[in-house]
Amino acid sequence: MTVLDDARALHGDLVRMRRDLHSRPEIGLDLPYTQERVLAGLDGLPLDIATGRALSSVAAVLRGALPGPTVLLRGDMDALPVTERSGVSYASTEPGRMHACGHDLHTTMLTGAARLLAARRDALAGNVVFMFQPGEEGPGGAGLMIEEGVLDASGERAVAAYALHVTSAMIPSGLFTARAGTAMAAADSVTVTVRGAGGHGSMPHRAKDPVPAACEMVLALQTMVTRRFDIHDPVVVTVGSFHAGTAENVIPAEAVFGATLRSFTRESHARIKDEVAQTLRGIAAAHGLAVDVEFDGTAYPVTVNETGAVDHVAATIREVLGEERFFPQPRPGAGAEDFSLVLEDVPGAMVMLGACPPERDLAKAPANHAPEAAFDDAVLADGAAVYAELALRRLAAG
Repeated sequence: MTVLDDARALHGDLVRMRRDLHSRPEIGLDLPYTQERVLAGLDGLPLDIATGRALSSVAAVLRGALPGPTVLLRGDMDALPVTERSGVSYASTEPGRMHACGHDLHTTMLTGAARLLAARRDALAGNVVFMFQPGEEGPGGAGLMIEEGVLDASGERAVAAYALHVTSAMIPSGLFTARAGTAMAAADSVTVTVRGAGGHGSMPHRAKDPVPAACEMVLALQTMVTRRFDIHDPVVVTVGSFHAGTAENVIPAEAVFGATLRSFTRESHARIKDEVAQTLRGIAAAHGLAVDVEFDGTAYPVTVNETGAVDHVAATIREVLGEERFFPQPRPGAGAEDFSLVLEDVPGAMVMLGACPPERDLAKAPANHAPEAAFDDAVLADGAAVYAELALRRLAAG
């Protein structure tokens, strides 16, 4: 039987695991139930398994019977602080937590791939590292796993790394896509606190009002990205929170807003924080105010796919599943991924997989992170097969 045949024979097991994980979502770096479920799914396989010290990760190494290099396959495991409204029968039982980004599918598919590859250990020319990662949604779990040695878990540095990521909208279920070069944006977060002096709303001249200055800053950031960055190397700034004051007739002493910064090249990513800080400090000085500009330390760099790795992905999917199942990703996505940290050290590719349920309108379906987001279980077996075949074929190439 082929890898794909064996994967489809596992479909029922994969659906049960995915729905179990979906109903028991955990967030951040501490995922005890998810880790336990992964370890149970790997039980009995000929793997060298290590769990994380700083997080609930699992790094499992399959050592092939034949000599060869090491390939890394990654699946992220954490959920989001979202209250689920998907309407599925196996919805989250944890209030305020939801697998709204499909990481439950990634974890399940990677577990299936471990089973498929373990069954072929005698023909495996090298090693496979299965990277089960917590903390993709902000806490930077990939960086912690790298610090704990996941890239060298087999005893040598991996020569290639691959990750799949499902989407609940835009891409038809079962279709894969990837692109060489920039695949996803870099992301930084900034919190801005504008400090003035409070007073009565009837006498603004006796106060130092931070609200107009903060509003000016929000608008100036939009102008800044169009005047200081090339339109062919875009930057996106979105202010998602703004807080000031407690009453309509009281001038507050401070105003606070938060923004996300997205950039698509390493050059722009290196510049964006300085440009933002310079703009905000200039406006504060013009108003006679102080400003604190604090950047989140867990920024994700640009996700850059290697050309050869994308060619390997495309050829593998087309040969295993059919020519029509892969199409080139036309442009980078503005989302960010900490798999980018892996790809800074190991050539590889992030691959997107459509998982929009067939009963939903592709163009109107809620996107990843939405409380109504839902994913099609039908992609689980094919995803597991693609993970396994990417490793098998890359190792066979030496």
